[in-house]
Amino acid sequence: MQWSKLTAVLRGRVRHRVARGGVLFAFALLLVGLAAAISANNLLFLIVAAMLATLLISGLVSRLVLAGLELELILPEHISARRKTAARIRLRNTKRWMPSFSILVAGDGPTPILAVPMYFPVVPGGRSLEEPLDVVFPRRGAHMENLFVFSTSFPFGFLEKTVLVTLRRETVVYPCIDPQPGFEDLLTGIMGEMESNVLGPGTDFYRIRPYEPTESARHVDWRSTAHTGDLQVREFARDEQRTVEIFLDLSMGAPPEWFEQAVECCAFLAWELARQNLTVCLLSQGFRARCPDEDDVYTILRFLAFAEPQHNRRPLPPPEDGSFQILLSAAPDSFLDEGWHPARMLGLDAFPAAGAESATGGGSGNTAANA
Repeated sequence: MQWSKLTAVLRGRVRHRVARGGVLFAFALLLVGLAAAISANNLLFLIVAAMLATLLISGLVSRLVLAGLELELILPEHISARRKTAARIRLRNTKRWMPSFSILVAGDGPTPILAVPMYFPVVPGGRSLEEPLDVVFPRRGAHMENLFVFSTSFPFGFLEKTVLVTLRRETVVYPCIDPQPGFEDLLTGIMGEMESNVLGPGTDFYRIRPYEPTESARHVDWRSTAHTGDLQVREFARDEQRTVEIFLDLSMGAPPEWFEQAVECCAFLAWELARQNLTVCLLSQGFRARCPDEDDVYTILRFLAFAEPQHNRRPLPPPEDGSFQILLSAAPDSFLDEGWHPARMLGLDAFPAAGAESATGGGSGNTAANA
């Protein structure tokens, strides 16, 4: 294995970049060579030979330093897009007798996940080093390949040599669960509406308020009535907990920017509501998950990681009565005949940022992966 990797490196996988020290050394070599040719001084010829040997040895040693290196990226189980995720990087030197010096590991490609390069002064032969780092996945979905580069300017800094490394593994990245513009206001409004609708017969005291003529007299609080001079009643919260139903419409026709914002809105709401120990049910054409009764919130996030608009997806009726309903659709009017009248509908005007990008032609359809 060691020799096959060494052969691959020697066959030209290494990219070169002349450093400033290499330029100065080459200029000095040229001057000494000209002086030796003009003066015919044997000592100058020996110096030129030593300098050329130094260049050859530097190139050979730097290639041997990059040979036989293996990279492993240790990621947590749950990853969210565009969020710094704590991970670990393991660099292994498979050469038994030769250490590798001055190795810089950096991300490569259009969207590198490694924001800050990692530097390893020395990796002993036959050993591995492990360091913590932060990675950022730019979009949701499955990431099959991640590109990294090993670079070194050892031993003299004349040339910087780099080797491209492709790490092949499937990594599922959830949508971004950080609040985007308008998401926190939406969550606050939802919680306020749920609180206003949670009142009813129960055992948990909620508040004391004025008596209404249609109410039963058994809830009258006589102490408060005597204190204020007007009839006052005790109000209780309902014992049962309402379910929040979130429906994501997968029908074709929504702008890509809006659909990405809708997916991230679903992920944000599901994550935050689950953190508050509320029952969340995510619905879509061909998918249903109820947290925490039947599934967990990561089941919802995994579905949202791969959600894409699809053809021939008809509106569906709400499965439960009495739940708090949220509908995200580019055409919410098509759901009115299916019984979604009480739902809070989020249409094309729900995400101003996505609408502005769509109008100007900016943005991308997949701009969002372990939470």
